[in-house]
Amino acid sequence: MNVSGASVSDTVPAPHETRDIVLPNHDSHVAQIAVDIGGSLAKIVYFTSSPDRKGGRLHFKKFETEQMDEFMDFIKILVKDAKARLPTGTELVLKATGGGAYMYYDRMQASLPGVNIQKEDEMECLITGLNFFITEIPYEVFIYNEQESDPMRFEEKTKAIYPYLLVNIGSGVSLLKVTGPNEFTRVSGTSLGGGTLWGLMSLLTGAQSFDEMLEMSKTGDNKNIDLLVGDIYGSDYSKLGLKASRIASSFGKVFKKGVRHTKDSFSPNDIAKSLLFMVSNNIGQIAYLNAEQHHLERIYFGGFFIRGHSITMNTLSYAIDFWSKGKMKALFLRHEGHLGATGAVCFTLFYFISSKDIVK
Repeated sequence: MNVSGASVSDTVPAPHETRDIVLPNHDSHVAQIAVDIGGSLAKIVYFTSSPDRKGGRLHFKKFETEQMDEFMDFIKILVKDAKARLPTGTELVLKATGGGAYMYYDRMQASLPGVNIQKEDEMECLITGLNFFITEIPYEVFIYNEQESDPMRFEEKTKAIYPYLLVNIGSGVSLLKVTGPNEFTRVSGTSLGGGTLWGLMSLLTGAQSFDEMLEMSKTGDNKNIDLLVGDIYGSDYSKLGLKASRIASSFGKVFKKGVRHTKDSFSPNDIAKSLLFMVSNNIGQIAYLNAEQHHLERIYFGGFFIRGHSITMNTLSYAIDFWSKGKMKALFLRHEGHLGATGAVCFTLFYFISSKDIVK
């Protein structure tokens, strides 16, 4: 696949959907679809040609894993359309990664006759997808600072990318130390990830979807739920560098002796904000500690937990900046939720970026 001149589409997609990547110089058939099926979400990456066959687009779509019937119906539509466009005798390949590549393999085989389903390693796909975005797609990687007039500041695409830490936030969290092409180690992880936030918010707020929970958090006030440094000291704790607004204890104001509270005693939006801070701060601190231990300054955050959500990105950015005293950078991507599926595509479609091309 020819990725020269690739760019992120200017077309604004539906809410919470990911922008296409325009490939103006690729004009041949693509006999491949890629899926990444996780514990919470199933992601799809596929290519379509322009009507005049001059260039095309990579498309990105997601389904909740509970909606496997809808997911399979959509895959069947893509397969039918792809087969109609491919030259006679061309084999259609479905690249599958994530835990669901194994759990749903038999179902996919039965539902997609004539399709060659190939399983790929999840961690290898994540890193390959991330490397592709870093090195090939302009205006993809950015840092986030809500104090700036334009909070998003994009990084230049570069071949000098190693070493780095990838913090992939899915249902749980995996932290990967990457030192070169196909050179990586899973150095840590935590079970407190997107699935934790989703589960607790479902129990405590009644929200029906992850996106609904994120929207609720935008208008919430965590000060009604969390115990802050200022609640304990009456002001900043300057000696330790702690502002009065820093969270001393998540949900610390909920318990009061002699008072019986239920979840209905508090605003669902306040609860959503507090939970989002709690999980995001925990992930940020774990990311910093591992980056410090392994002497890494660049920390990439991936996974659909983020979804371009300003509160999440600012919390992670603040945590990394605070704990590292400004020495480390929290880096985000516009296609953060599709690293695995994109990596699966890369295994056969995109040229491999060799160790000679990428600078350690």
